[in-house]
Amino acid sequence: VQLQASGGGLVQPGGSLTLSCAASGFGLQDYDAIGWFRQAPGKEREGVACISRRDGVAAYADSVKGRFTISRDNATTVVNLVLNDLKPDDTALYVCAAGNFGVQTMITYSSPLMERYYDYWGRGTLVTVSS
Repeated sequence: VQLQASGGGLVQPGGSLTLSCAASGFGLQDYDAIGWFRQAPGKEREGVACISRRDGVAAYADSVKGRFTISRDNATTVVNLVLNDLKPDDTALYVCAAGNFGVQTMITYSSPLMERYYDYWGRGTLVTVSS
């Protein structure tokens, strides 16, 4: 499974960006969960949002709830993350990952935003929020 993130850039506070994660490769059908993670300089990587490719069930970190929206386009196996009302604290390298688990089940019993549940990782795209 290969993942390629794109769409990052420099944006002013309050602005918006759309990130895309293109998934491909043998065995992709076994990986229902696509998650977005971010890592800011000097900080640990944190889960931002994830979505079930099969039924669209999604989960968000509290820090982005109401500002970020994750969606999937099954026709193209692309998962998008729309970032609205961006803040300087959102500055980070954003990476997408694929996990072989049910998102709804993970929401019920644990958290689908824990990186140990993901098996394949892309390279990431940089988001910088600055005036």
